[in-house]
Amino acid sequence: MDQANILIIGGGVVGCAIARAVSEHWQDVFLVEQFPKLGMATSTRNSGVNHSGIYYPKNSLKARHCVEGNRLTYEFCIKHNVPFRHTGKLVVAANAHEETELVALKKRGEDNGVEGLRLIDAAEIRKQEPHIRGTAALVVPSTGIVSAEELVHAYARVATNQGANIVTRAEVVSLAPSGKNIRVGLRIGDQEDSQQETIEAKCVINSAGLHADEVAALLGNCSWHIYPVRGEYCEIRGPRASLINNLVYPLPHSRGLSLGVHFTKTLWATVLVGPTATYVEGKDNYEKDRLAIADFANSAKTLLPEIRESDLQLGYSGLRPKLVPPDHQGIVDFVITRDAAVPQAIHLVGMDSPGLTAAPSVAQHVRQLAAEVLG
Repeated sequence: MDQANILIIGGGVVGCAIARAVSEHWQDVFLVEQFPKLGMATSTRNSGVNHSGIYYPKNSLKARHCVEGNRLTYEFCIKHNVPFRHTGKLVVAANAHEETELVALKKRGEDNGVEGLRLIDAAEIRKQEPHIRGTAALVVPSTGIVSAEELVHAYARVATNQGANIVTRAEVVSLAPSGKNIRVGLRIGDQEDSQQETIEAKCVINSAGLHADEVAALLGNCSWHIYPVRGEYCEIRGPRASLINNLVYPLPHSRGLSLGVHFTKTLWATVLVGPTATYVEGKDNYEKDRLAIADFANSAKTLLPEIRESDLQLGYSGLRPKLVPPDHQGIVDFVITRDAAVPQAIHLVGMDSPGLTAAPSVAQHVRQLAAEVLG
């Protein structure tokens, strides 16, 4: 039976960032990922935005880790040659009624420590984004975009270079407290050609994304339920991608479900339009009953009147691990906590947006919790 100081469940961006952080301090670190490649789920099926931290309630984990993670993500990208662009973004009020919300959003961002926020009028919007129609906008200079896939792999590469062991096609099938340790049962390999392995770990970190509730339940902790919320994208390619220069967002969803269907000028010079936000059945339901291109075009016309249905083609979709059912109002915070009954386990649950941005700051938080476990 293999022995580990730390075993991390989940090879998304948060899990890989944690592996990088803890392998700086401890040897015998393992990360197990059920899919064939790292970051195949939520981590790389998003807009790839390095968020600023303007949206989240003051003193929440999302606010704290987004603001700090924004800085740390840029620093990591520079040091490890991860493609990114520090673009800034506009959050646009479509009409005078929305301007009050824009002022409130600016105040929230300032309360969270986001620097450089300023309001501009319609004329200034047109200077920055000539095709966008709005009455006012909030300029958010710290926002940017990053290659999410390359970021995931860079965290993993650094972790491996520091001695971490990363195993893909490794599904956790059991967790059992064993004295001061936890025995982790693994099914390694493809379903038709798999083998069973057991690793005994002093500390287990549950960073399983969409499946974090199921992993917690293996320890008898049924405190959380993950509701998958699908976000779909369309894409503008070719000359019409010049309709957008950088990042343009509407006001966020009034119920806190998402940041709204926005425009992202990608690192490869296309424009993503999305994501939508729809509760779905199934944690692998990426394609069933996809929205029509016409729905995207109609939604986008509010801020970008010139867009035509013919400009768009269907893009990818992603699933957010939401902690609340469809009737809930407001933003729900990350859960980052040691297990009450099995304190050598650390759970990260509901790690939806801004998880990509927050990952390196979350990893420092988790490293501190791991130090409490390991002494």
